[in-house]
Amino acid sequence: MSKVRVNKKRLLSLARKGFSSRKAAYGLAIAAFLSGVATVISITDRSGSSYEIDTVLSLLYIDGILLLLLAVVVIWQLMRLWAERRRGAAGSGLHARLIVLFSLVAVTPSILVVVFSALFLNFGMQSWFSERVRTALNESMVVAKAYLHSHRNIIQTDAFSLANDLNLNAGQLMRNRNLFNDILSSQSALHSLSEAVVLDSAGNVLARARFSLMPEIETLPIDALDTANEGKIAVIDSENEERMRALIRLNRFVDAYLLVERLVDSRVSGYIERINSAVRSYKKMESERSGIQVSFIIIFVMVALLLVLAASWVGLVVARHLARPISQLITAAEEVSGGNLDYRVDVGIANDEIGTLGHAFNNMTSQLEAQQIGLLEANRKLDERRRFTETVLAGVSAGVIGLDARCNVHLPNRSASELLGLNIADFVGKPLAEVIPEMKELLVSAIEIPQRTHQGEIRLLRQNGIRTLLVRITGETLKRETIGYVLTFDDITDLLLAQRKAAWGDVARRIAHEIKNPLTPIQLSAERLLRKYAEKIEDDPDIFITCTETIVRQVEDIGRMVDEFSDFARMPQPDMKLNDIIEVCREVIFFERTRNPRIRIEEELPETAVMVNCDGNQIARALTNILKNAAESVSTKMALEPSIKESGFISIKLEYQHFTNPAKESGYLKIVVIDNGKGLPEDCERLTEPYVTTREKGTGLGLAIVRKIMEDHYGNVHLENRQGGGAKVTLSLPFARDLPKAQKFNEQVMTSERAQ
Repeated sequence: MSKVRVNKKRLLSLARKGFSSRKAAYGLAIAAFLSGVATVISITDRSGSSYEIDTVLSLLYIDGILLLLLAVVVIWQLMRLWAERRRGAAGSGLHARLIVLFSLVAVTPSILVVVFSALFLNFGMQSWFSERVRTALNESMVVAKAYLHSHRNIIQTDAFSLANDLNLNAGQLMRNRNLFNDILSSQSALHSLSEAVVLDSAGNVLARARFSLMPEIETLPIDALDTANEGKIAVIDSENEERMRALIRLNRFVDAYLLVERLVDSRVSGYIERINSAVRSYKKMESERSGIQVSFIIIFVMVALLLVLAASWVGLVVARHLARPISQLITAAEEVSGGNLDYRVDVGIANDEIGTLGHAFNNMTSQLEAQQIGLLEANRKLDERRRFTETVLAGVSAGVIGLDARCNVHLPNRSASELLGLNIADFVGKPLAEVIPEMKELLVSAIEIPQRTHQGEIRLLRQNGIRTLLVRITGETLKRETIGYVLTFDDITDLLLAQRKAAWGDVARRIAHEIKNPLTPIQLSAERLLRKYAEKIEDDPDIFITCTETIVRQVEDIGRMVDEFSDFARMPQPDMKLNDIIEVCREVIFFERTRNPRIRIEEELPETAVMVNCDGNQIARALTNILKNAAESVSTKMALEPSIKESGFISIKLEYQHFTNPAKESGYLKIVVIDNGKGLPEDCERLTEPYVTTREKGTGLGLAIVRKIMEDHYGNVHLENRQGGGAKVTLSLPFARDLPKAQKFNEQVMTSERAQ
């Protein structure tokens, strides 16, 4: 069994080598070409001998064997190519294109040869079976038949003439047989007859010419006797038409018939026979015309296929040998592209262009390998510098963004993402003007004059409100060419707010100090005038009373404003202790319901106490301010839209946000106030800044005080417009269930706020 397996493997190996060998390809192709040419030459030979026919058949058998062998070889090669294409072998595409090209080069002339051969065969057949040839053959046949018909008529005339002479002398001739023979001999010579015999119906000779060449009298055909008995002359043709006989009844004799014969010229009979044979052959070939054409076309096609397959196999082998070095180059290129710079092409001893290309490729890979080593070392150093730079930038609180020469984001730090409110690392490679359009104007200035440092403030609208950034852009140049920009920025929103608060606090103290002093004497003087002179003035006392009351009322309003200035300027530190926030909310709601009975105030508060570490008075003051603003907004809308006079409402509810402790012992408590008033402006976050108001007589300090109270409690206030109309204000406070936890939680919040 092992020997059988070894033999099978050796046979398969030999078959593969034979199928892909260039010598075998050329040898088989030459054999197919010679066999095809020999077949065509044998077919076109006109001798028609049996020897030539056997040669053609032998060549056709050889052609068939070579055709099958070439078909197997070509199919084998095509299957190998298909398998290489499926597994994506290098150079298989080029190999396939070369095979297609060689096949087209081989197939095109073969198809043309077959087509033109078929056309020539068709034209030849048409010329062979043309009307002129057919007419010539038919007319030759007619001439031959006319010649025979003329002989027939002549022998009939001679037989009739001789029979009449014999009938006239019947009695004398019956008595003298020698005379009978002499008369037959003389008449035969006279009419140029080769034979003249008188015989009965049984075939017995009654008389005959003396120089008769007929060795013996054949039995007369019955149909000839019947014709003669009818009084007609029966003409009897020989098989080879070398002689012609006529039979006539002698009426004056008893049972006697005259048989005369005339020989036809052997040359003429040969011509007639050849004409008949040619006509028969022509008609046979004409009846088999389509079969002959099909046979010749099949032979041409087989020879053409033989030549095509031979050329295709040669093309396959040549294409493989052409594509092999290119495939090696492709494989080498793939290895190099994959990072294997040690790969080299085996060029051997080739001195052609492919060998030159292989040497050039090997030189290129050697240079690339050397350059890669240098680049890796340079990249290592650059990576060390980059990591050092990133480490430095990561520790910087300011936002830093490195830009390339086209102002595309190149290297941002973590603080940049935090300050901008977006992950700036996701926009690396994109133009900064598209990522942050607010910086476009400053970027344009930096591009125009890259040698200077450009500084400016920009305002960004983010989810947590409007933020103000102080931005600086500096260009980086190398040999008078800008290679990039460095952009640094800080969030100065809180700084500006603190500056404004400090400034407005100082203004508020001065206003309170300067205005409050004269307000009391003005109010007291107006009240004294009203008490003392109200009854004494007789001329328009109502005007006097109205004016004095107006003075008193306006002074009270100014005094209230001064109190707000004073409160804002010297807001006391909160007295932190546990307070029931539910009780605080209900007290404020009660006062607001009393002040605005026309507005429906709804509450969604739990029944149990919620203890919060806060200053109850300040929280009540902040909540009162929020409810007061909500009531004024609802009242304004009710005045403008009579349809909602009875549907104005304010809703107060509590929400929890537990995040600090899984046991939900601490977190944020949110007091949410909702109304259906006229709503807030788009930049509603600015309403918490000092002296920003939308009311005609507003001081702009109410929401600023609310914000300061919430910040003192480490909470916040959030303003937004409510869907469907109205406003939504959220006060967020840190809370805990008991006092120790509340104090500890507030300390944690304070520490976190200070760290931020």
